[in-house]
Amino acid sequence: MIPEESVMYMRAAVLTAFGTPLTVVDMPVPAPGPGEVLVQVMASAVNPLDTKVRRGQAAHAQTTPPAVPGIDTAGVVVSVGEDVDRFHPGDEVFGMTGGVGGIQGSLAEYIAVDSRLLAPKPRTLSMRQAAALPLAFITAWEALVDHAAVRQGQQVLVHGGAGGVGNIAVQLATSRGATVYATGSAASQAAIAAAGATAIDYTATPVADYVDTHTGGRGFDVVFDTVGGATLDDSFHAVKAVTGRVVSALGWGSHSLAPLSFRNATYSGVFTLSPLLTGQRREHHGEVLRAAKLLAESGLLTPRLDERAYTLADVDDAYDAVENRTATGKVVIDVGCAAH
Repeated sequence: MIPEESVMYMRAAVLTAFGTPLTVVDMPVPAPGPGEVLVQVMASAVNPLDTKVRRGQAAHAQTTPPAVPGIDTAGVVVSVGEDVDRFHPGDEVFGMTGGVGGIQGSLAEYIAVDSRLLAPKPRTLSMRQAAALPLAFITAWEALVDHAAVRQGQQVLVHGGAGGVGNIAVQLATSRGATVYATGSAASQAAIAAAGATAIDYTATPVADYVDTHTGGRGFDVVFDTVGGATLDDSFHAVKAVTGRVVSALGWGSHSLAPLSFRNATYSGVFTLSPLLTGQRREHHGEVLRAAKLLAESGLLTPRLDERAYTLADVDDAYDAVENRTATGKVVIDVGCAAH
């Protein structure tokens, strides 16, 4: 039996029941198992999915209270478990590491992580910036690279270009030589343009009009939907015939495929949580984030952050900023010393 005084404790935010505020408690520091590393968490991003988990409106995330939420992590390796030779104590890392499927999330001072999910943190980014990338970049990569194989010379349309995934998708498609367009509200046009896309105000411009204006009526080579619902239906009307591809990160619900079928175009969906929930292809997440590291260090990838500072003490304020859409960029919580 381990003496109580030898157990190390950490602060963590815990979801005790759906629809309630998170509670900050003391809990034991986890030990890394085989293939895992123990990471001191410096920063944790808040995604819209995190807020849905808190409300109990994300059954696909397979979260059961009590649970430590937080999907995205940036921090420093403290120790490594058996069979880990890729990382060493002191390494700065980032990844999409937990917060779903019963896996401890990143709203804690320490987290034991499957090393396959991690990549070295980009040298050019702060801990806060690195924490903002994993889910958004992996989602964008799986859509635009794994599914759509975006390449130079193509015209790419991103729906929701000012959102967390959309902003990264614009930068990724641009880095691959595509000409990028992105839809958003009137208030988001400047942010979309700053990311490198031609901004389209979907509230003022019908689909047929912007397809005619920007593609001569032919349609876009690739349409990436980050919004879902009626926006996915619009995507089927905006894609190019025969060779066009529509990819959605929110392809849920019922949709008529007739417009897509008449174009002989194709559709595919992205479910970024799958490796976390199933344990399969986790190494792909690490590989994708290594690509993000190269792009960031080349100056081709920079996350857009909300400037407000949050800690574990005001974690619910951070969640509310995302849920109420008052944030002006990705919300990041400083869990440890983010300036490490």
